[in-house]
Amino acid sequence: MEKSYLSLAIFFLLGIALPMVALFFGRLLRPHRPLPEKAITYESGVDPTGDSWVQFHVRYYLFALLFVIFDVEAVFLYPWAVSYDLLRTEMGLFILVEMTIFVLFLLIGLIYAWKKKVLEWR
Repeated sequence: MEKSYLSLAIFFLLGIALPMVALFFGRLLRPHRPLPEKAITYESGVDPTGDSWVQFHVRYYLFALLFVIFDVEAVFLYPWAVSYDLLRTEMGLFILVEMTIFVLFLLIGLIYAWKKKVLEWR
């Protein structure tokens, strides 16, 4: 039992020490020449003008959020679809019902967003 805790502690210490050592040596080896030109914001090669505070419309956020939700759905559906035959023999119809409920919850969310006119772009 103590051996497993010892290996865990070594792994934890290495996980902390290796990045710190790499950052330390990187700081020693890299050139350090601070210039005012390096401190300005980079905007596709054009010098920035105006205020840096720009308000975006909330629709951008909602579209991004919907994309992430359905992207994560695909991440969950792919392994399930790949191993469906094996899972069906072990668990029976339960595995199909479980995934159907998951997809229905996401479909309800999509219908809700549609009814609230989140998906309309004007």
